[in-house]
Amino acid sequence: MLTILITGATNGIGLEAAVALARQGNRLVLLGRDQRKIDAAVDEVKRRAGVVAAPDSWLCDFGLQGQIRKLAADVLATYDRLDVLVNNAGLATRRREVTEDGIERTFAVNHLGPFLLTNLLLDLLVKSAPARVVNVASSEHYDATMDLADLGFERGGWSMVKAYRRSKLGNVLFTRALAKRLEGQGVTVNAVHPGAVATGIWDYAPGWMQPMIWLAKKLMITPETAAKSIVQLASSAEVEGKTGLYFNQLAPKEPSKLARDDELAEKLWAESARLVKLSS
Repeated sequence: MLTILITGATNGIGLEAAVALARQGNRLVLLGRDQRKIDAAVDEVKRRAGVVAAPDSWLCDFGLQGQIRKLAADVLATYDRLDVLVNNAGLATRRREVTEDGIERTFAVNHLGPFLLTNLLLDLLVKSAPARVVNVASSEHYDATMDLADLGFERGGWSMVKAYRRSKLGNVLFTRALAKRLEGQGVTVNAVHPGAVATGIWDYAPGWMQPMIWLAKKLMITPETAAKSIVQLASSAEVEGKTGLYFNQLAPKEPSKLARDDELAEKLWAESARLVKLSS
């Protein structure tokens, strides 16, 4: 039985992955930022997975570094092992927003959130080896830019799509950099594009985009189908020992040229550490 922590587990692919992994007999720890939705997700996982024990659950807004630090402290105080960390929480905002930490919200939630949480739980993951980290990225990273001097588009040019793409490029760069740091320690780290999924992440897109999104959803896969790629990376023997890779659904694929820039990955790591006040 594995202990598996999934962020963004209250709906969409996070919820579907939780159901599938619970059916395998694993101990699930579900994270979300809305208590009502967390309670509903816990009940749904228990019911659909047919398990007696309900998953554990914790509240955390991944746009707030203080909450992430508290969550990590609670996890470390509660669990003696963590076999799999699935960084799935993500969003796209209609307008440019800034968190109370002074970070553009999309970048804060989608990149800095998993960066900080993973680093804070790293010792527990290494202690639990063999362990795995799964970062849910996106094929949108292929069209992303990365300006380390203006990560949040403060100088202009912000759009929902540009911000989302940049955060997802951050996920892939973080995956490669972390995999190198953990080499030989029994913890694998991989990023995955689960497919074009019909979830609510784009519900807050501008009105002019909604007709296109509505049409696109007709061609998208279901969250249940998309979750299979997360389940594979979290628990399948087929990917045991594989690390530092980018998966397009169930198969490895070469990421973008920027995503393969190891110098950029190290610079982004340093800037991310500064932004979340992570000591070396």
